[in-house]
Amino acid sequence: MAVKYQEEDHIFTLQTEHTTYQMKVDEFGFLLHLYYGGKAEGCMDYLLTCSDRGFSGNPFDVGADRTYSMDVLPQEYPCLGTGDYRNCAVNIRNADGSECCDLRYASHEVRKGKYSLKGLPAVFAGEEEADTLEICLEDRVSGVQVRLLYGVLEKEDIITRSAVIRNGGSGTVVVEKASSACLDFVTGEYDILSFYGRHAMERNFQRTRAAHGTFRIGSRRGTSSHQYNPAVMLAERETSEDAGSCYGMIFVYSGNFLCEAEQDQFGQTRLLMGLQEELFHYPLKAGESLVVPETILGYTENGFGALSRMFHRCIRNHICRGKYAHGPRPVLLNSWEASYFDFDGESICRLAEDAAALGIDMVVMDDGWFGKRDDDNSGLGDWTVNEAKLGLTLGEMIGRINGLGVKFGIWIEPEMVSEDSELYREHPDWALQIPGRKPVRGRNQLVLDFSREDVREYIFKRICGVLDQGNIEYVKWDMNRSITDVYSVEKDQGKILYDYVLGVYDFLEKLTERYPWMLVEGCSGGGGRFDAGMLYYTPQIWCSDNTDAADRLRIQYGTSFFYPACTVGSHVSAVPNHQTGRKCSLHTRGVVAMAGTFGYELDPGKLTEEEKAEVRAQVARYKKYADLIRTGDYYRLSEPFRDVCAAWAFVSEDRSRVLLNVVMQEVRGNMPTCYVKLKGLDPDVLYRDTESGRKYYGSALMRAGLPIPAGMGEYRAYQAELAVCSNGQ
Repeated sequence: MAVKYQEEDHIFTLQTEHTTYQMKVDEFGFLLHLYYGGKAEGCMDYLLTCSDRGFSGNPFDVGADRTYSMDVLPQEYPCLGTGDYRNCAVNIRNADGSECCDLRYASHEVRKGKYSLKGLPAVFAGEEEADTLEICLEDRVSGVQVRLLYGVLEKEDIITRSAVIRNGGSGTVVVEKASSACLDFVTGEYDILSFYGRHAMERNFQRTRAAHGTFRIGSRRGTSSHQYNPAVMLAERETSEDAGSCYGMIFVYSGNFLCEAEQDQFGQTRLLMGLQEELFHYPLKAGESLVVPETILGYTENGFGALSRMFHRCIRNHICRGKYAHGPRPVLLNSWEASYFDFDGESICRLAEDAAALGIDMVVMDDGWFGKRDDDNSGLGDWTVNEAKLGLTLGEMIGRINGLGVKFGIWIEPEMVSEDSELYREHPDWALQIPGRKPVRGRNQLVLDFSREDVREYIFKRICGVLDQGNIEYVKWDMNRSITDVYSVEKDQGKILYDYVLGVYDFLEKLTERYPWMLVEGCSGGGGRFDAGMLYYTPQIWCSDNTDAADRLRIQYGTSFFYPACTVGSHVSAVPNHQTGRKCSLHTRGVVAMAGTFGYELDPGKLTEEEKAEVRAQVARYKKYADLIRTGDYYRLSEPFRDVCAAWAFVSEDRSRVLLNVVMQEVRGNMPTCYVKLKGLDPDVLYRDTESGRKYYGSALMRAGLPIPAGMGEYRAYQAELAVCSNGQ
């Protein structure tokens, strides 16, 4: 098994193909972290050192020994109240009002297969693919118990962590802070890679030096947010894309989160990932439990690219589920940028006719088809088809579209309600609002209390009533505001946002169970909820509301550090672009969109005949490469925040096929030639450019690179397929 327990030394060792994770129960019952990194053998408790540090307190158990302090020792799950003044993983307010938790080892269990989490998404794997270690810690005074869960996917080099906090005492306790993963490093100088942004410009790359004090990112917005993605890397200072040690954490959760990286007084570094402690005070009565969402851990000695590909494989194979987890995705045409709210049934059918003529698989009817909804000020919550607007029934329209050989999809926003809606007039108490205060509006809509089962059930029945009216094969699930006014008459206020996210997951689980053939795409104003938690239910997410190809180069670059291309919703839109006014060529827009699930956000009726011919060629080209893009290894070949070009490649697992993509970001007079070095090829074989016929050895392409053809105009794109020559020479 990948989990070993050395009883005489109380050592736990988790082994993957290339990594080792080790911890120890010491003589006082504390669970101490020893090591996580490249594969190593033997007991590593020699790394623990003790000396009198001064003003670092000592547990009562150690007597007069002033050298033993939790303020210095590396730990698996550090608590507030043990004399450790660093950032803690868990903080418990006890029934007597004290904030203290002293967790000691009680028991452990090792079993085949990967643990699952009640009500929460988590990495899944069969008994032959993973092992589980469960360690039970207990505070012997309060009765609080914490089950630390470790999942080890040996071949994937992935370790997952979660925690289940249970009140085993008699009085009510309150969980004030809860993390699922902590990594303590006794030595080393590190940088933190995080991904910040805003609506329409998500996941910008940022590299920050870990220094004395705390680096914190997180969300208080009720979603994982546009502003910070719940995934980070911690790297040694010299680590690059292709070399050096780096660690990664992905939080499998779609709500408020907190990530902290702290360098302490002695130069030790602690990295924590878990629930945001603000707006979170979770009471547990006797016998009740709180499940902390999972964190995915990865480590490599081969740079950021290798760590990204490790996470890509994990998400593709062990997070995404259902028919479309490994199946081809439809190329779709969305009505939003084609017509916004100004459409009827005939115009949607015309879009389908255009789609059929262009080889596009599906047409999607976006916002505006329900209730009284001709703009974004009304109608949310009234999930009945506006047949007067469409001019026909939904079933009739879908029948006509399917008759053209085109699939049909639809947009929904289940979590929201407009004040100008029949639902709000009937049930104002269903919206999150603080009594006696005017609500904070966002996009002129309020948030339904999805922590309440009765609210979810009502919305579920109404939406299913729509989805049952015809052959609907795709749903775009949107959420277009952050959460404020956190209050509910139904439950303790500190539980609402956590229970809200579990309510969303409950709804999505029921939806995917009822419609297993349906592709559900996540969206929150684009990439405001782009996280591994949503990918468990929606195998693709609209990457950003910003469809400008030039901006997408940076957005998709940042996204690629953790999430595979098959999860990235990316479309070709009209020019001038509706978000930036920029004009990029149709070819460039197509190349950039092929770094994701591919589709269109425009009105084909406004295209010239030459442009329509180019779209048909684009669709055919994408379908030719779809499997390579979906399953191939992704290589970043440049850094678009710094370099003159944005370049990336997809390489098949057997290294026989390559799709190279380059977009020039700058144009200058008499510019130097831009050379792009490829990665991941077989150095000893010949590759042939399938269009030009030119042949290159893999070693030459990786060490010397390819010159990018010169040309006039900004944002020129270059795309080439390279294939191993049939005789291998």
